[in-house]
Amino acid sequence: MATTSVTAHITATTSIIPAVSAYDIYLNDQGRSPYTVKAFLSDLRLMASFFPSEQPLGTLTTADLNKYFEWMQHDRGVPCSPKTLARRITTTKSFFRWLSKNGILISDPAEKVIQHSVMSPLPTILTDEDIPAILLAADRYRRKKKPDARPYTLLQLLLATGIKKSECLGIHLNHIDASGPEGPVVFIKYASPVNRYKERKLSLPEDWFPIYEEYVSQYSPSDRLFPWSPRRLEYLLEDIGNDAGLNKHLSFDMCRWTYALNEYRRGIENDTIRQNLGVSKIQWRELNMKLRQLAGQS
Repeated sequence: MATTSVTAHITATTSIIPAVSAYDIYLNDQGRSPYTVKAFLSDLRLMASFFPSEQPLGTLTTADLNKYFEWMQHDRGVPCSPKTLARRITTTKSFFRWLSKNGILISDPAEKVIQHSVMSPLPTILTDEDIPAILLAADRYRRKKKPDARPYTLLQLLLATGIKKSECLGIHLNHIDASGPEGPVVFIKYASPVNRYKERKLSLPEDWFPIYEEYVSQYSPSDRLFPWSPRRLEYLLEDIGNDAGLNKHLSFDMCRWTYALNEYRRGIENDTIRQNLGVSKIQWRELNMKLRQLAGQS
């Protein structure tokens, strides 16, 4: 659906809630994840609750929005962490920028609202001692009375590529190429055009393929590489971590950060790491800062 048709009934005299409903349609048409849409709508409905229900969009000013954020932080009576505040400001800016770009508002009242950047805590990573321990624990599943190559296939893939959970779940069998001219690779693809910049080709270790073939012979997946729920795969990682005696929670995110840090330590160019992770240059700023801090701790 074209943006113009979504906003056709929205004008500067429209109140906030109908405009939020139109923005909901727009976000879904853009292929945004359900989690992103849900968070954005929750933030915008909170904003709408602060202003009179019939207040026209065109009467909102930067001062009004600043009062809203002051209320949220100090007078609402509900804790608002710096990270939540930063997200809500980002949501508000995105919403009003969309209204302005589509000619609904002559000027953008959120443009001059100050963005509060927040550095999230440093991630927990796997140490050089942890990695052999979890690989050994995953390998033991292959040696059981009922062999299971799935834990090792998943774990080694994550450590070798640093892909996110959603990307792992999106891999189809035809995204894996064992006979490429540059060696075995996996293609990370996205259904939505909005995320095309994240698509990439990642190298795979040669020794992953025998395990992968073992796994395929056991489970016979027909389409997706891992045809299970996200929670089921999270449980697999948790079981591996517990079996290895880790004193931390083995997760997709931990494997991703460990991959990134190992590449950074190896001296791989920053832009190559960024592209392999599928993050934008803006996202890379914080990520790179954390990698420097993590490398300094080791």
